[in-house]
Amino acid sequence: MHPDEPAGPGPADPTSPGGPVPPGGPAAVRRHTLRQASLALGVAALGAGYLWQTDPHQPGQLLLPCPFRLLTGLLCPFCGGTRLAYDLMHGDVVTAFHDNAALLVLGVPALAYVLVRWLVAGVRGRHLPLKLTARGNAVVLGTAAVWMVARNLIG
Repeated sequence: MHPDEPAGPGPADPTSPGGPVPPGGPAAVRRHTLRQASLALGVAALGAGYLWQTDPHQPGQLLLPCPFRLLTGLLCPFCGGTRLAYDLMHGDVVTAFHDNAALLVLGVPALAYVLVRWLVAGVRGRHLPLKLTARGNAVVLGTAAVWMVARNLIG
């Protein structure tokens, strides 16, 4: 490497740790992040608006069923997530806990942390990929498996 050549992305590069400098630099990362966040927020608002008036605790509601439960008859780690979201939107934390305790206690805070961290990095012009390490995958899958087995054995 020639001494006059740039060393590439490093600690001084505002786009690190995401890799090489994207075309347009930090401003492009910022625009892309805000565009993705706006789209996700719009879709979430539409879903929340529908769910607000559709009580998943009542039979006969037009909601997507859990494919895992349809095939096996068992509760998956996310079963109760729709009811949990409905209950949280209506301020009923106790019922939300009964719908899916692990998702409420572990999933909601973890998701909030990851999304806020991604959004802050993007607004600052840094690309932060949303991916887990091998250890992170093992922790998430192990926790989900233990929760699924426990909730199906206990009732």
